[in-house]
Amino acid sequence: MVPRSRRANRFADVPVDVWHADNDGYTIRKGRPTRTRDHRRGRGFVTDADGRFFFRTILPCSYPIPTDGPVGEMILQTRRHPMRPAHVHFLVNAPGYEPLITHVFIDGDKYLDTDVVFGVKNELIAKVEKRTDPTTPDGKPAAAPWQFDVLRFPHEAG
Repeated sequence: MVPRSRRANRFADVPVDVWHADNDGYTIRKGRPTRTRDHRRGRGFVTDADGRFFFRTILPCSYPIPTDGPVGEMILQTRRHPMRPAHVHFLVNAPGYEPLITHVFIDGDKYLDTDVVFGVKNELIAKVEKRTDPTTPDGKPAAAPWQFDVLRFPHEAG
């Protein structure tokens, strides 16, 4: 991922936090009591000189929002499903700018067109590619054969 301003400036040395649901659909807010609160959160990432950062994680899955209470009643009344498509959240905190919190959805998720909270936009959908390169994107050697997922953002140049 390469955070940029509207003027296409790349942000070097910018802190980035990453979080998402686990492979059973549990989020930080809807966590399991047997796990620590932050086990699905990556903190301390910092962009490099080109404004890039790299991380490795599990592929998140789609999950239901809670259906108890008034929101659940509204979902039932409108006959909508309670599902969010798989996505990864990012907090980019560049000095001199307002913090940016966004999420990127995983292409191919069956709930992209029917997200219960209507959060999906085409520019927020990323393709996930399986790779077996001998090095990771940041140039570090990978134990061969090593497979990882790379998020590619369609609106990102170069």
